[in-house]
Amino acid sequence: MRTSLIRCFLFTCLLSLPCAHAVIAFTGGLHSAPAALGAKLTFRRVFKSSTPEFIEISVRENSDDASYEIRQLDDDPGSAKFQVSPALRAKMFALAQQLNHFQQQDLDVHRKIANLGEKTFRWEQGSETHEVKFNYTLNSTASQLLQIFEGLARQQELLMLLERRMKYDRLGINDALLQFEIELNRKLLPEPERALPTLDQIAGDARFVDIGRQRARNLAERIRHQS
Repeated sequence: MRTSLIRCFLFTCLLSLPCAHAVIAFTGGLHSAPAALGAKLTFRRVFKSSTPEFIEISVRENSDDASYEIRQLDDDPGSAKFQVSPALRAKMFALAQQLNHFQQQDLDVHRKIANLGEKTFRWEQGSETHEVKFNYTLNSTASQLLQIFEGLARQQELLMLLERRMKYDRLGINDALLQFEIELNRKLLPEPERALPTLDQIAGDARFVDIGRQRARNLAERIRHQS
């Protein structure tokens, strides 16, 4: 009788081993998932009575997928996805590291100047979060990071404008392209090559005015040459 009980116990243990391994693998996967996402860097600007009033850009350290939200404060909230290259992300996270991931940072100039909108840098990884707020800064590292974030926001604004004109106002496409060209000339767009599919579509669509198609063609050629 005792021998039978021992055999039964051993058989049950053998059967339970695969289940135990599965449980361990599953729970281990759950614990490792947040780490796999890597750190997240977020910029937010709230500036009432401006256009736009609200900007938020979030970038992941180990993913091309980023998100943006650009709107007036009265508009319904909602973010959309876009892409940020590994090279630009590396630069952004390097700047954030130089700022100690915003820990114990005082970036504001603390002078009586005009309200330029409340800006926030936030760094997140797992349960760790650090952020800093400012109106205007003289910190060169923070200014570089701010320029990149604001450039990405402006880039997405212009792409949104081009897409709206393509759908609803074809005659206004050249004006939107001109705005894009002005910002390109000012070197404010961090990754203008993201606009190439849109520019190529406009250049090849006979429904748009010739001057707009030619401008789109020239812009695409210029961006490809610069890249």
